Amino acid sequence: MGVEIKLSFPADSPPLSVIAAAKIAGVHLSEDPTLSSGSPPTFLFHNGQTLRGINVLLRYVGRAASIPSFYNRDTCESSQIDEWLDYAPILASGSGFEAACSHIDDYLLKRTFIVGHSLSIADIAIWAGLAGTGPRWESLRKSKKFQNLVRLFNSLYTEHDAILNEVTSVYVAKKGAGKAIVKGKDLQQSNVDTRNSRPTFEVDLPGAEMGKVCLRFAPEPSGYLHIGHAKAALLNQYFAQRYQGQVIIRFDDTNPAKESNEFVENLLIDIETLGIKYETVTYTSDYFPQLMELAEKMIKVGKAYVDDTPREQMQKERMDGIESKCRNHTPEENLRLWKEMIAGSERGLQCCVRGKLDMQDPNKSLRDPVYYRCNPIPHHRIGSKYKIYPTYDFACPFVDSLEGITHALRSSEYHDRNAQYYRIQEDMGVRKVQIYEFSRLNMVYTLLSKRKLLWFVQNGKVDGWDDPRFPTVQGIVRRGLKIEALIQFILEQGASKNLNLMEWDKLWTINKKIFDPICARHTAVIDERRVFLTLSDGPKKPFVRITPRHKKYEGAGKKATTYTSRIWLDYADAESISVNEEVTLMDWGNAIVKEIKKDENGNITELFGCLNLEGSVKTTKLKLTWLPEIDELVNISLMEFDYLITKKKLEEGEDFVDVLNLCTKKETAAIGDSNMRNLKRGEVLQLERKGYFRCDVPFVRQSKPIVLFAIPDGRQQTVLKQ
Repeated sequence: MGVEIKLSFPADSPPLSVIAAAKIAGVHLSEDPTLSSGSPPTFLFHNGQTLRGINVLLRYVGRAASIPSFYNRDTCESSQIDEWLDYAPILASGSGFEAACSHIDDYLLKRTFIVGHSLSIADIAIWAGLAGTGPRWESLRKSKKFQNLVRLFNSLYTEHDAILNEVTSVYVAKKGAGKAIVKGKDLQQSNVDTRNSRPTFEVDLPGAEMGKVCLRFAPEPSGYLHIGHAKAALLNQYFAQRYQGQVIIRFDDTNPAKESNEFVENLLIDIETLGIKYETVTYTSDYFPQLMELAEKMIKVGKAYVDDTPREQMQKERMDGIESKCRNHTPEENLRLWKEMIAGSERGLQCCVRGKLDMQDPNKSLRDPVYYRCNPIPHHRIGSKYKIYPTYDFACPFVDSLEGITHALRSSEYHDRNAQYYRIQEDMGVRKVQIYEFSRLNMVYTLLSKRKLLWFVQNGKVDGWDDPRFPTVQGIVRRGLKIEALIQFILEQGASKNLNLMEWDKLWTINKKIFDPICARHTAVIDERRVFLTLSDGPKKPFVRITPRHKKYEGAGKKATTYTSRIWLDYADAESISVNEEVTLMDWGNAIVKEIKKDENGNITELFGCLNLEGSVKTTKLKLTWLPEIDELVNISLMEFDYLITKKKLEEGEDFVDVLNLCTKKETAAIGDSNMRNLKRGEVLQLERKGYFRCDVPFVRQSKPIVLFAIPDGRQQTVLKQ
């Protein structure tokens, strides 16, 4: 951050949380372990000012951090962080340690982070409290007693292993907490370059003042929020939190032909899903009276004119730098036509209002852009009150200025229109707003144009805007993506202006790391051609064992496994077995297949064998999933999805309809263990040896199958074949 800070502390009690947080946050510290025992750790600044106390220092680091939301959040979440900072010291108390671990473990049952959806200094405080106990925590960590807490502790190492390993090796464990460190050692000059251990933005908003930044996220309500919009929304939130400012949600509702209340409602749902904290919701339509008044004023002073040139001819003239025949009409003639537009008359429908900028400018966006169009279609919010609507190019510079926006974030694809934005504000005579550019998020095999996505919806190529093949927030969440993974994926890219084409594999890999340690395990057998394995010495009467749904995570709960003398196997597994081969039946033991029966076509119809529970699972080649022969098994529909197009990236001028993927959805019937009757919609599970799935339709009745959506794990390429 460019500020030199000395951290002083007693040699026998280094403040692990402050040291680790500073390294993760990129805050430059040098240390002085010479304070007397019992003294609070202290920051000494170059101007002589000081701060004292672990929590005070942690909050300073959190506010100064270059990573998003480390401490600066909305009032509620910042207060929750404060609450956990106050609680963390109990981990250092001998008698209260395990009780505190139990409390935090229960709290984390359905949470990834201590507060909200991202890392904060509260997580670091808890980590330090655990790591500081050395062998005591390591012993518990190896047990299964506090699995949620272990999950949090391990996930921090997954993201920041170099930093946290360095901190613990220097201050804890074998070297012992509190051993003297060389005086004056620079915490950022260790063997690990902490600045490169985690991608951070490392950028500033030009001219931004702490506490005065006002940003806006302004989607057009003509579709659902997609992953590209999510990047814009999260970057706005990041900068607002970094500068202790605010975000306004504004619906850019200037085109009634495309917009609807459905889109407004679902965009608000998506914004809520992303965890965006906003000050208020506004609409460009709130400002239609002022915009009309301003347009009329600009017509009167000769900065705009009314043009009835046909649209295609106008576009050609703009490309060629040819002035319209209407450009030099008198203000009186322009105002006459303007009133025709307001009335929505036949004559008015032929006209538009254009700004009088510069038809010879090399930047074509400055060649007299359109400010207003006539449109008789009723507006989804205000009905038929207006027959004219401002364009985005005209409305946005005005409303940004009027609402007090300090910085307008928009993707670099609009770079050529920045000059237009500034020129229009200048002609309007309004306060200038600073544009800040970031790169558009592009994903392989993915269309992010709402117009193109709408085509898929209207033509029945998908089941709606929340279809799991869609890149919308609702679509990818329905497919099984955790919001924490999406946030991490987007924020790791930072506010770079470099254009890039991102692979989905990275996002799905992040996603798997979040749910794999905690999601339940179940068993399914593909319905088609499934075969019985009859065990001659199997149980005469079925019996039940209660087993964990996840062997390493007790929080996943229990399940009942029934054992019978006849069990179902996948046909593919049956084909892999040889006569007299010993196989392992997962969660039971070994068995030897003695006989394989086939029909006249050579298809396997049944297997016969016997148990060999004393056999070693290490010696068998095949580890088989199976299901018992019981009436309680459930019907399942396993759904797999593929990309909607067959090209990683469309070339300029290439029509997406020419590269449609003809096979994007595959349904496989299966049977599943009886415990799956209790699955809830949205629950993520692993089907043993088949992958990860999200429950989209839970159990209702036996005749209606449970619907499970396959979740990519970052290793697949394409999953379906035509």
